[in-house]
Amino acid sequence: MSQATRARPRPHVTLNSDGKRHPVGNSLAVFTLVAGVVAFAFGFVVARHAIAVWVGLAALAVGFCVQLVSATREQRIVVVTGLVAAFVGVMLGMAHGGF
Repeated sequence: MSQATRARPRPHVTLNSDGKRHPVGNSLAVFTLVAGVVAFAFGFVVARHAIAVWVGLAALAVGFCVQLVSATREQRIVVVTGLVAAFVGVMLGMAHGGF
């Protein structure tokens, strides 16, 4: 029963699975995710359709560039999630009135 008393290590969440630091790529990937979620959320609010479109377009532009130079699988997962959210936010914003 010695295994019951051992502490389990906490999972380590990182975007640097290759062991190298990628501060610019990581920060742009997180920006894409956050801006995509903001565009997605504002896409549902009819009065904020312009914000959804502009923030979503910014997230799409940055996200596509980061996707080209991403170094790790984890970065790509974060970027694609942000891109999908940004696309849906832009399309909802366009449906509610566009720019």
